[in-house]
Amino acid sequence: MKFTIVERKAKISEDLRAYATKKVQKLDRYFPDDSDATLTFAELKGKQTVEVTIKRGGMIYRAEETTSDMYGSIDGAVAKLERQIRKHKTRLEKRLRDGAFEKAAAQSAELEIDDFDITRHKKFTVKPMSVDEAMLQMELLGHQFFFFRNADNDNVHAVVYKRANGGFGLIESE
Repeated sequence: MKFTIVERKAKISEDLRAYATKKVQKLDRYFPDDSDATLTFAELKGKQTVEVTIKRGGMIYRAEETTSDMYGSIDGAVAKLERQIRKHKTRLEKRLRDGAFEKAAAQSAELEIDDFDITRHKKFTVKPMSVDEAMLQMELLGHQFFFFRNADNDNVHAVVYKRANGGFGLIESE
């Protein structure tokens, strides 16, 4: 596994770097060939955040953990990643023959997505409105996102959504 370590507003010691590398290296057992791991360390208002991203083939696994201790953040992020990898690997093994997980990235385009059940199907008229109106509508409905046509930008299809950090995001089609 190849490691890239990024420090954002935080300086990490060699001991912490070695600890993080050792912990993430344990995930290598899930990946028989080379994969790239990016560890991002950040500190904001006394909170220690570790983000671990592993790229293998066309698949990306990512976990982020924020605690008051950098070592605890590393442990939490690695635990989240391990759960994520196990869940994904199990799902792939249901669809593929034994040993096919190694070739999953190459075959991912051929997989059918019938393992994912759609539990609700809804149709509605998409009305042109401003971003502010869409945000208000989303808040009134109590939803996490709202799909609309952006009247401020040539009526393109757009989605306004709540971000994990408390802000809002906007996605527009081209």
